[in-house]
Amino acid sequence: MAIRAKLPTIDPFLMWLVGCVVAASVLPARGTVLAGFDWAANAAIVLLFFLHGAKLSREAVLAGVGHWRLHLMTLAFTYLLFPVLGLVAQALTGRLIDPTLAMGLLFLALLPSTVQSSIAFTAMAGGNVAAAVCSASLSNLIGVVLTPLLVTVFIHANGGAGGAMDGLGSAQKIATQLLLPFVAGHLLRPLIGKWIDSHKKLLQPVDRSSVLLVVYSAFSAAVVNGVWLRVGPFDLAVLLAASAAMLAVVIAVNGVVARAAGLAREDAIVLLFCGSKKSLVSGVPMAGALFAPAQVGIVILPLMIFHQLQLFVCAWLAGRWRREGEALAAASAPLPPQDEAAMLARAGEIGLPVPEECRPGVNANLALLTRHARIALGEEGA
Repeated sequence: MAIRAKLPTIDPFLMWLVGCVVAASVLPARGTVLAGFDWAANAAIVLLFFLHGAKLSREAVLAGVGHWRLHLMTLAFTYLLFPVLGLVAQALTGRLIDPTLAMGLLFLALLPSTVQSSIAFTAMAGGNVAAAVCSASLSNLIGVVLTPLLVTVFIHANGGAGGAMDGLGSAQKIATQLLLPFVAGHLLRPLIGKWIDSHKKLLQPVDRSSVLLVVYSAFSAAVVNGVWLRVGPFDLAVLLAASAAMLAVVIAVNGVVARAAGLAREDAIVLLFCGSKKSLVSGVPMAGALFAPAQVGIVILPLMIFHQLQLFVCAWLAGRWRREGEALAAASAPLPPQDEAAMLARAGEIGLPVPEECRPGVNANLALLTRHARIALGEEGA
């Protein structure tokens, strides 16, 4: 049966991000206005991580804890394989493009997985949604602490951030803007959790507007410091190629590991979508807390490119997995009884009497149903 492929669409949120970059490029905030935007961006980061903590359901995490082997593999992809690939990408591209852009490739590799899109793609592909909720939530919970530590080890400790932030200043920003709001939100979940869960549609714009505010503030500072004199079409092409290579390696290794571990189809889908994605919503505010304002715009540019690329690829993979699942389900569905003896045996099993005078008509209807079923399965022409 012919199935019409559906092309993935551009994420509308990405268009808002591009709009913020364009606005900051044409009308960048300067002086006291930029200072005001920086203050608002810092407040937005605090609010964003407070909401992340409040939305994290302990029940959802505990419900999927039984799949500990799957979660460990997902975390290994997120915090072991990706960082290795990020180091390689930084080393290779650092000779071709601005070193801060190359550092951005490493930064995106150190980020946690996404939550909403990982779960959505898992559900679309017919995977284990409960396990996906647990894996994605666990990745973000660990990432609040682990990502800043990895950034400190691989970027700040090696002078990758240009010495713009000292270790104490970085630790203070991590504690006050990321960790404390997250913990406070989660501790208050028993009081505000029901309201948060029932107003997810209302709070989603708060999440996204916070990210947009950080992006505008970051790119304003970057434009004032001459970002577009340092970034050209060649740099963007290198970033796209590096992002595609990293994603392709992760997906390829993902498939090998899933087969070697003997994962069920539903769990292999979880490993694919939770282990191959990086969070823009977490990454942008983390960059705002971990890097100097003049660097943030350049650092998050690779993440914005990777974000859209992963959505394109994962949307296509989810559709492919869904179609394969539907085909497997259809192939495993039993056909109607093929002759009178089989029809009578089946009728006897369910206690349905078939009078002798009705048998020719029943057999004719079963033959017609069989033909339609084979056409639907693609085994016969219409």
